[in-house]
Amino acid sequence: MILNNKKYNFLIKQYKNRVYSYSIFLLKNRMDADDVTQEVLIKIWENIGEFKMLSAKTWIMKTTHNLCIDYLRKRKSDLCKNPFSIDDVSQFMVNKDEQNPAKELENKMTDVKIKNAIKLLSENQRSIFVLYQIQGMKYKEISKTLEIPINTVKVYLLRARKQLQEYLSKDKLQEVA
Repeated sequence: MILNNKKYNFLIKQYKNRVYSYSIFLLKNRMDADDVTQEVLIKIWENIGEFKMLSAKTWIMKTTHNLCIDYLRKRKSDLCKNPFSIDDVSQFMVNKDEQNPAKELENKMTDVKIKNAIKLLSENQRSIFVLYQIQGMKYKEISKTLEIPINTVKVYLLRARKQLQEYLSKDKLQEVA
């Protein structure tokens, strides 16, 4: 039992924040993300005896993804109805300058643009984009997590990047005009 507690604590320390942030990106609702995170933690505890540490990341992220999809189905709502806050995106932004108010405002505007661009992605594109870009998962891990071929992961990621690039470049052109 002590070994299981150590194993559980290690897994929680490693993956709790990943589970929560991925849930926020999919669900766009902090309360639902909290619920999913709690459910994943419970599932980890219930299955701690069967865990193989080498495949834990894939199992945890797959469980998180499936629970998020279940939540979305239960809610039966459009993914765009509950936009997540700027804070949800800004926590992943790099090189924020909190000391300079002008730079901070510019960062917040960038956060809004990124949030809006991510909302335009299909559910599949959004999931794969977040797993790859934000969670840092490899193609093979995403493939196992979502149970889709690696080439499908690559195609969805490429399409997501192109769509985001198009949206953000159109936005730049509108700013200049």
